[in-house]
Amino acid sequence: MSFPKVLFKVTENNKCPLFSFGDTFSVTGITISMTNEEENTLFSTVIITSPLDKEKCKVLSSDLAKILIQYERAEKIPVCLITCSGCTGSLRLENYKDNSLEDLEFDNNSNPAEMDSILHLLRDFAFFKSINEKDVKKVAQHFKINKFKANDIVIRKGSPGGNFYIIAKGSVNVINKVGISISTLKQGDVFGEMSLICNDPVSATIQVCEPTVILYIDRKNFLKILDQYPAIQLYFTRLMAKRLSKSNMIRAQDLSSGMIGNLAEIPPEALFQILNMNQKTGILTITELPKGSARFSFRQGALIKAKYDDIIGEGAFYEILQEPEGRFRFTPGIPTEEFEIPEIGYFMKLLMEGMRRLDEGRNQNIN
Repeated sequence: MSFPKVLFKVTENNKCPLFSFGDTFSVTGITISMTNEEENTLFSTVIITSPLDKEKCKVLSSDLAKILIQYERAEKIPVCLITCSGCTGSLRLENYKDNSLEDLEFDNNSNPAEMDSILHLLRDFAFFKSINEKDVKKVAQHFKINKFKANDIVIRKGSPGGNFYIIAKGSVNVINKVGISISTLKQGDVFGEMSLICNDPVSATIQVCEPTVILYIDRKNFLKILDQYPAIQLYFTRLMAKRLSKSNMIRAQDLSSGMIGNLAEIPPEALFQILNMNQKTGILTITELPKGSARFSFRQGALIKAKYDDIIGEGAFYEILQEPEGRFRFTPGIPTEEFEIPEIGYFMKLLMEGMRRLDEGRNQNIN
């Protein structure tokens, strides 16, 4: 006798110590309720199958078993999202009815041999073209491979950003908040980098158009390769400039003649990126801050001077990223003598370090 089975896939990971995005679980079994004159009896057979290379989690197994008991048979469980009740972290899992993707040549549990088999393909992608030939394999080994069928959701709008993605095969739609596709990404295109770099929630839902293979790398390894390979930093600077060019076109025009606003509307990291990516020259003044006022000088997008209260240089930049409120004004132009001042540091690296510190501070507050 074979019991019905349903499959669940991890679609969101919030610091779960055991499992990763894309891990799959199967739930097999039935639940039977029997009543007689003397007692009520509930009989349940539940089999939870988890990834072979991961530890078993009794908490998650219990959550999955409750779903089966609720719907009585695995095949009756509707397409739904469940949230693991968690320990130090939590997961969200989405069930899907069909996992048959034999036409795709990769398994969910990727290994170095699989990466070696597609290195010739990766070298044609814009992301890997930014890396020296001898370093491509080193960087590729940090990535894992996952496969999706048509209509699968890779990431959802509003969820925490956890990974950076590259489409190795197939295509996906970018879905806005009202469920309309606003663009299509194809082989070699990337997504997920903005939520990692800016430490913001995912800005759009990504839905698969056809059987698709996606490479992904987690936040820790993403920051590692970003720090080790300056060429990748330049790649993301150009990519972000291109991505933001349309949405920031009006803002950029405003900046050419000066701009006034609130950090509550444009957070510090976004404000600095606008100035950097549009290669603006001028002085950014921020007031109504807890520690007084701040002043930052830009030369063609490069940060050359920074001061917040008594803090000068990199420290002032990192400190201001923590401020959620304040009023800012950008004034075009800098004194002639400041044209020769060296920049404080490579902007993308400064931003990544600042966001890392901000993230660590938030985690400490939670703990």
